[in-house]
Amino acid sequence: GVAVDTDRGLVVPVIRDVDTLSIPTIAKKIMDVASRARKSQFSVDELRGGRFTISNMGAVGGQYSTPIINHPEVAVLLIGLSRKVPVYLGENLVPRLHMPLSLSYDHRLIDGATAARFLNEVINFLQTPGRLLLAT
Repeated sequence: GVAVDTDRGLVVPVIRDVDTLSIPTIAKKIMDVASRARKSQFSVDELRGGRFTISNMGAVGGQYSTPIINHPEVAVLLIGLSRKVPVYLGENLVPRLHMPLSLSYDHRLIDGATAARFLNEVINFLQTPGRLLLAT
């Protein structure tokens, strides 16, 4: 599911079989469902059956929050506002882009170690996006 801010509130249309799609195809589908959601051009069935949702709170200026899982979802990844912050790299203070991520998940299905490994993998892909081209 992709959380979309609309004039009528937040809606979460579902992109089906995303695990079988390429990154460019997923990006196109996200743009399509977000556009249709903002125009209220979606069916109720397009809002059903999501298992994992991505929400971009940063798009509306939010930095950090704790997303709530909605049944039948298993997890929600919230992306916060990206901003440059000073970070020490060794002895040097340098500006680095910082993007807060928050993962909420159903502990009945996912244990904390698995969730942490997943979030670390997401972070690794964000830090080195070229890896997405090699991922299978």
